[in-house]
Amino acid sequence: MVLGGGCFWCTEAAYKLVSGVVSVTSGYAGGRKANPTYEEVCTGRTGHAEVVRVEFDPEKVSLDRLLDFFWVIHDPTTLNRQGADVGTQYRSVIFYADDAQRQAAEASMARANPEWGGKIVTEIKPLTTFYRAEEYHQDYFRKNPNQGYCQAVIRPKIDKLKKAFAK
Repeated sequence: MVLGGGCFWCTEAAYKLVSGVVSVTSGYAGGRKANPTYEEVCTGRTGHAEVVRVEFDPEKVSLDRLLDFFWVIHDPTTLNRQGADVGTQYRSVIFYADDAQRQAAEASMARANPEWGGKIVTEIKPLTTFYRAEEYHQDYFRKNPNQGYCQAVIRPKIDKLKKAFAK
């Protein structure tokens, strides 16, 4: 499953909290440029979104649970924006690999939309190609916990999620 919920550092760190998630890989999807670099994606001219590919063990966590979690970890009502991160590369998007994933994504969005006042702007699109981001983006929060963005944005989000899901 490939998901875009703003900065991939945040989305990756959030999905690493979920029991049953085997791996989370930061990357790019949904654009026109083959093998884009971070710098190219940041311009907003490649059409790509910052995304994560989530691999999971369906014996331990369901696709529905992972999709429902998606609506909790970002604001799906802000078009091309998450907090101070602005641009099409930060759009809310679910890329599906097959019809079962498409149906699950649509059902999950239908469940979540009333909680967001019917204002969800998330795109649900077929996955054509996933491009793995540069190595320094992988597991960024764990490797750089004292970096400014990690302290100001990711740490509070992760602490809030841990508290919410500890209940």
